[in-house]
Amino acid sequence: GKLMAQMGIKSEEIDAERVVIEKRDGSKIIVKNPSVTKVSMKGQSPTLQVAGEITEEAGGEGGDAEIVAKETGCTIEQAEKALKESGGDLAQAIIKVQGG
Repeated sequence: GKLMAQMGIKSEEIDAERVVIEKRDGSKIIVKNPSVTKVSMKGQSPTLQVAGEITEEAGGEGGDAEIVAKETGCTIEQAEKALKESGGDLAQAIIKVQGG
């Protein structure tokens, strides 16, 4: 509001479909249907406030592709291709690789 503007604070809504935070250990935090607000203050880096449905994905080398490869006996490359084609859906990717 007005008070925030007087203090040099601007906030804007960001129309985001999803937010993915990639952690150093390879795991991810995924926020679906997020409400994202960018808050800018004079003399400071902008901050993002994110709210929504949060899911966490464990990391590890290869992540989902490795799981698909283990489950189906395919190569990591085949697994990554199947994941891409299924939009990152693990179950769909496994079915795809198995010729479903």
